[in-house]
Amino acid sequence: MSTLSIRKILRSLSVPGLIVVSTIAAAQENKTVLGPENPDLYNGAKAIIAGDGEEGVRLTLLGLERASGQRERSTANSNLCGGYILLNQLETALHYCDEALAENDDMWRAYSNRALAYLKLGRLEEAELDLQKAEEIAGNSRTVKAVRSMLLDATDPVAPEVVIDDRRQPADEEDE
Repeated sequence: MSTLSIRKILRSLSVPGLIVVSTIAAAQENKTVLGPENPDLYNGAKAIIAGDGEEGVRLTLLGLERASGQRERSTANSNLCGGYILLNQLETALHYCDEALAENDDMWRAYSNRALAYLKLGRLEEAELDLQKAEEIAGNSRTVKAVRSMLLDATDPVAPEVVIDDRRQPADEEDE
């Protein structure tokens, strides 16, 4: 499974608090601030999507320490799962997927990420079960469809039907 395929899948990671509008009292004025609620989670997700697993994991771990609420924690854990898959640290990835799903058992991205980790580990039955759960929640997701395709490639590869017959002689030898 190529790193490029994994990067395409990881592009669908959720980015928590992409734009958060909050009102702040500053110098007796109210100001509206636009930006990510948790910059480390936001920048960590962007780094993972860009294929920089090390920086993405580093930032996401920092963001996880400051996560406010179940949604940020589960998103951070799911993103860490994806980042560790990118780094090929699959057992660590599984740990973070499990954490994400303990927070939110309807998180299709965590099921999809965990299915990918299981697939890379050769644990195809477990990958199938997680993929079925992801499909129940978000069956039209391109990410889920891509992981399904990878699983099918591993379990039921397509055999080429083209047969090349190299017994034929070059054209100049046939004329003699």
